[in-house]
Parts: sequence; structure tokens; C-alpha cells
Amino acid sequence: MAVAVFDLDNTLLAGDSDCEWGSFLAAQGFVDPARQEAENRRYYQDYLDGTLDIQAFLAFQLRPLAEHDLSVLHALRARFVDERIRPIVLPAARALLQRHRAQGDVVVIVTATNRFITAPIAELLGAEHLLATEPEMVDGRYTGRPQGVPCFQG
Repeated sequence: MAVAVFDLDNTLLAGDSDCEWGSFLAAQGFVDPARQEAENRRYYQDYLDGTLDIQAFLAFQLRPLAEHDLSVLHALRARFVDERIRPIVLPAARALLQRHRAQGDVVVIVTATNRFITAPIAELLGAEHLLATEPEMVDGRYTGRPQGVPCFQG
């Protein structure tokens, strides 16, 4: 048995799930659209330049999780996956993942994007395992902070 490891964003998806989530939240009125776009652009450029401050980025990325009840977040996430993620799943990626599963390989997705966003995407893609940044939860609510070491450039 082999292990097949894949990045998620811009590899299995024709886009970035975190950017899509922020854009989706802005379109739904859950975050300020102008601020979301500006901050997202800045952090993405930092990422491309190799200068991303992962802790600052995660504070930005995880803030909306801390500001809303879990039931609201789950409903939003379900719509997000249907409306924004399904359309950008690459057909070649689906076929490749299916081929690995048919060969009995263990399929693993590794991503810096947080598990709240990526768990249903991994499920949609049929990946048995997901390594993702874990958002901290206390008393049934997200805190807006990561738990443990972020899944980023280890």
C-alpha cells in the first residue's frame, strides 16, 4: 500500500479554498468586502514572496469563526462547499484521486488552510486523511486562534 499526498489549493482545486471562503463570507455580508479583499491580497502576496507571518494570517483567517455561532458557521460552510468549491474541483484531480483509491493507496490532503474549511472538501474529494491547521475550540465555540502548530511550511 502506498500513500498519495496532495496539496489542496491550486492543485486539486482550480483556486484557493481560503480565498474563496473569505470572498463567500464577504458576499454574504459576514465580513467587510473591501477589508477582506485588501487583507487577502496582502497576505497572498506575502505568501508568494515567502514572507507570510502565519500567526498574523491565521488571526485574520480564523476571526470569522470566533464571531459566529457554530450552527450558523455549519450552514454557511455547507452552502460554501456547494456554491464555491464543487465548481472548482478539477476533473483531472478527481480522476487521479479515484485511481489512487482504486489501487488501494491511502489518500492524504495537506493544507495550511484550516480544518473547518477543508474537512468537508476532503470528504467531497474522498480523501481518507487531512492534515490541516486546527482552529482552537473552547466550550463549543471557536476562539479565533490556531490550536497547536499550524500546518505550514514544516
